[in-house]
Amino acid sequence: MDTGLYIVLGIIAVLLLWVMATYNGLVRVKNQVANAWRQIDVQLKRRHDLIPNLVEVVKDTMSYEQETLRQVIEARNRAAAAAGPAEAIPAETALTGAVGRLFALAENYPQLKANENASRLMEELATTENKIAFSRQFYNDSVMENNNRVESFPANLIAGSFGFGVAPYFEVPAGETATPKVDLR
Repeated sequence: MDTGLYIVLGIIAVLLLWVMATYNGLVRVKNQVANAWRQIDVQLKRRHDLIPNLVEVVKDTMSYEQETLRQVIEARNRAAAAAGPAEAIPAETALTGAVGRLFALAENYPQLKANENASRLMEELATTENKIAFSRQFYNDSVMENNNRVESFPANLIAGSFGFGVAPYFEVPAGETATPKVDLR
């Protein structure tokens, strides 16, 4: 009788240890995803601060491109107002596209390339875009680890019981995944 009780207590102890270890692992990956988003957020704030300065510098030179400049500012304002990954990811995707169009149009203005302030701001913005890309990669890696843990059996039993869920990926904008068309004529 005593041996059976010890076996049952041992099984319960192992089960409790497994539940604790699984729970702690889920907390760790959830916090890693939150930290990764904060790293992106730092770079996004920098981008949000640079864009109005750049638009102000280029607006006189790019007088025919006022619609593009307006779209950049509107996209920036929507992105800056977004709260959390679910709202920010689509808003930042739209802003990335608008900034890309601005950079492409700026190539058509030689006097803009000669403007030292515009060149410096565009370089800072390009550097920030690269940092965002690296931060996005770390975030998506963290999301993958979190989602794998949350969705894998038997950890999904603990995840569901304690309210852990999957996190959204920071997707690449559709325009960036399309194969560029090259015309050598």
